[in-house]
Amino acid sequence: MSLGLVRGLFFVAALSVSALAAASWYEPGPGVISSNGRSYCLSPALKPLTPASVQANQNLLLLVMGLSQGMR
Repeated sequence: MSLGLVRGLFFVAALSVSALAAASWYEPGPGVISSNGRSYCLSPALKPLTPASVQANQNLLLLVMGLSQGMR
């Protein structure tokens, strides 16, 4: 076999392997889960969103300050 023919076959083999790898690489995107007509796959009950009142705890502030001082 000539060198050009071997290079061509190698190129075709490498291209087919990379095409198969690209075709089999499937990562599902984010989607909404719902149980529309699927009694076997129930989604959790949705709760109405209520704004939570965030109060800073003194112990939490001391912990954060202590952790930041410990990094020095």
